[in-house]
Amino acid sequence: MPLLLLVDGSSYLYRAFHAMPDMRNKAGEPTGAMYGVLNMLRRLESDYKAEYKAIVFDAKGKTFRDDWFPAYKAHRPSMPEDLMKQIEPIHAAIKAAGWPVLMVDGVEADDVIGTLATNAAVNGINTLISTGDKDLTQLVSPLIRWYNTMSNELLDEAGVEAKFGVPPGKIVDYLALVGDTVDGVPGVAKCGPKTALKWLAQYGSLDAVMAHADEIGGVVGQNLRDHLAFLPLGKKLVTVACDLSNLPAPAALTTSERDIETLRELYTRYEFRSWLRELDSAPPEKVANSPTAAASNAELNPDNALAAQENPAPEPGPVNYETVFSWPQFDAWLAKIDAADLTALDTETTSLDAFGARIVGISLAVKAGEACYIPLAHAAPGEADQLPRDEVLARLKPWLEAVDRKKVLQNAKYDQHIFANHDIALAGIVHDTLLESYVLESDKGHDLGQLCTRHLGLATIAYEDLCGKGAKQISFDQVDIARAAVYAAEDADVTLRVHQVLYPQFASEAGLSKLYHTIEMPARQVIWQMERTGILIDSAILARQSHEIGQKIMALEAQAYVLAGQPFNLASPKQLAEIMFEKLGLPVKKKTPGGTPSTDEEVLSELALDYPLPKLLLEHRSLSKLKGTYTDKLPRMINPQTGRVHTHFSQATVVTGRLASSDPNLQNIPVRTEEGRRIRTAFVAPPGHSIVSADYSQIELRIMAHLSGDARLLEAFAQGEDVHRATAGEIFGVTPLEVGPDQRRVAKSINFGLIYGMSAFGLARQLGLERSAAQTYIDRYFARYPGVALYMEEAREMARQHGYVETAFGRRLWFPEIRSSNGNRRQGAERAAINAPMQGTAADLIKLAMIAVQDWLLRSTLKSRLVLQVHDELVLEVPDDELAEVRLQLPRLMTQVAALKVPLIVEVGVGPNWEAAH
Repeated sequence: MPLLLLVDGSSYLYRAFHAMPDMRNKAGEPTGAMYGVLNMLRRLESDYKAEYKAIVFDAKGKTFRDDWFPAYKAHRPSMPEDLMKQIEPIHAAIKAAGWPVLMVDGVEADDVIGTLATNAAVNGINTLISTGDKDLTQLVSPLIRWYNTMSNELLDEAGVEAKFGVPPGKIVDYLALVGDTVDGVPGVAKCGPKTALKWLAQYGSLDAVMAHADEIGGVVGQNLRDHLAFLPLGKKLVTVACDLSNLPAPAALTTSERDIETLRELYTRYEFRSWLRELDSAPPEKVANSPTAAASNAELNPDNALAAQENPAPEPGPVNYETVFSWPQFDAWLAKIDAADLTALDTETTSLDAFGARIVGISLAVKAGEACYIPLAHAAPGEADQLPRDEVLARLKPWLEAVDRKKVLQNAKYDQHIFANHDIALAGIVHDTLLESYVLESDKGHDLGQLCTRHLGLATIAYEDLCGKGAKQISFDQVDIARAAVYAAEDADVTLRVHQVLYPQFASEAGLSKLYHTIEMPARQVIWQMERTGILIDSAILARQSHEIGQKIMALEAQAYVLAGQPFNLASPKQLAEIMFEKLGLPVKKKTPGGTPSTDEEVLSELALDYPLPKLLLEHRSLSKLKGTYTDKLPRMINPQTGRVHTHFSQATVVTGRLASSDPNLQNIPVRTEEGRRIRTAFVAPPGHSIVSADYSQIELRIMAHLSGDARLLEAFAQGEDVHRATAGEIFGVTPLEVGPDQRRVAKSINFGLIYGMSAFGLARQLGLERSAAQTYIDRYFARYPGVALYMEEAREMARQHGYVETAFGRRLWFPEIRSSNGNRRQGAERAAINAPMQGTAADLIKLAMIAVQDWLLRSTLKSRLVLQVHDELVLEVPDDELAEVRLQLPRLMTQVAALKVPLIVEVGVGPNWEAAH
């Protein structure tokens, strides 16, 4: 049967606008929604070959529903200005692409779609409705299906019932009961989806529910009875009209020839380069009918759209994936990888635990489209015989450990741990696609699926497709080999192909190439070694601390009950709000999205200035977090094989270049309280060793001086002055010796506050000053340090012009929101653009320091080991007989990694535990 494609253009517009980053051309015109809408249409055309098609938009002005119910959609915000600017070019591009475009005055796009779909069904034409609007599922029938392009969700009648709990014919009854907040259609108060489904299952229809309303008890039953008069109108409002007149017949909705010149003008103006190249290079028939893989398969996602435009990949062609079951097959692949210039390598494992996982299979690729999977430990019933894992690993070991056998991996650090679990020291890792992406596009996602979509235009098999999700997820060794082999071989294949797209980009970016080769890749090896080494923890110390903190928590709870005049659950926002705002009458500072008074930390901090209970609650929360996150949890995270805790350092998470620690997070141990600092006493050295801490002093202030080149700041650091005292002297017009404690405190707040873009309001709040006084201090600061003011403006301007700023080492820090029409987002991006070069330069410095220290330790054959990197600090475990040499060499190594305009200072401490050393 023929197919009619009906696209809900209004749904496409808003979904594309909110899903995409703030894309703009060089003229500053917004382009994200336009790219998103056109990309979804291209994908839809690629996936569904239809004889008839149309895209339907809402027309301007009121509709018949506004006459029925004046509040209908009355509270919808007006269209964002940046979206409004894209409407005209979107319509022009769609028409130029040959699509029929429909807008009918006085009705909604839904009604046009409903009528066209119904008429098509009468004429024996299948219809596919492409939308994200759940209301349109009421139209689904044997000849009409509902399709969400963004989530790739296709629903027939059974699919609608499975998703919503009711068949398409009952969707309007369901919507009338639960309401539609987007359209301003009120439902029955407190009647959520579960209650609506229960009523419809029991009574059969909305009319029957209304007829039996007296039988339904409780508050929601009373709400139903109170709402009975409105329900018939509510049902009318959510029912799609399917009987409009004067619409074209479905068979008349045929595409026209593409207007190539108009498309060329639009693609040129809005800088859709890959589509423009397609127009200019492909033969006419291909332009008209066959969108490129990069355009048709790219997901609509803020992490991939920009690069899909800039770096379109060629069609991959057919793939040849082989499953290795025999030794002759294995030998043939061993010969291939031994002779290859570069091999993509990947492992499939029993879990994501880098220290506990075991290998299930190995995949390899030596050229695009050609890969193999070697299954080794699949346990699914009825599987074919697999090669013995130990023997395969033994025969692969010389190649895996060979430095001159070059390998590319995605997130190589994980696979390196996995091979180490099998006593194999993986070497020859010359490229990591995760880090290539991170250096080139730090603000985007870097997992392999995102990279494939963004750079190859491919949608790869997801892990969840094989193993499932949640409680029902199986481990990879339970997946049958036939399915696992395609997934695993594809991973190796696309890793190689992503590298072939990303790595050539370094050729024209010397600064980024240096960052990749001299910082990120060498740091990767050091980070792996730190993770592998781990750090020793004394669980007995933590047990004592946990008990003591528990006693303090109980005492705080007792005090809270006294202050409140009754017992209550301190962890319950609802009970807390009742006590604070209803019983005690504390002022409401802000409300939650649901309209109830907020009890978040910001509110409690503000109230704690004047009231005892909020202050006590903050202390209770702080201690509870310490206990739950550290003193109780850390002992459970000790690896039974090593007796140590092994944190995971993510190298490609923080856009500034800093490492992120997790499982456990050792970077966020609170050190401003005595209890927080005591936790670090449990991080101990083994007998005969000490903990050594080496920390860059005032590193971000020194980097501020370097980047701004301000003469007064440079001089203060060059002379070894107390920079806060020097700043106070400049601001208050006194000599440094005359600066008092309060003046130094103000200067310190300004020095650090400006690094993070603090406003006069923020400074006033921090220091307890009038805003005008805070502004006066800031004005004096900039008058005395004009280089800092100039640097800040130049940083903002660079971000506006290029979308990024750079560290002293050339790392690019991207800010997609810098051109946002939302003032708060734009200002936030401007503040971040000032701070990011300082944080990013500090991140680069500490990575260079890690590399230098690790190289020295290896060359000198010392037994000292790096165990942690936290912010601007390196933590080492050092044999006592090596202490003198390590203490001497650390400052030299760390201060010589870069030549800045100010001297770098490294402070070194030694102790039996981390806190004592720090």
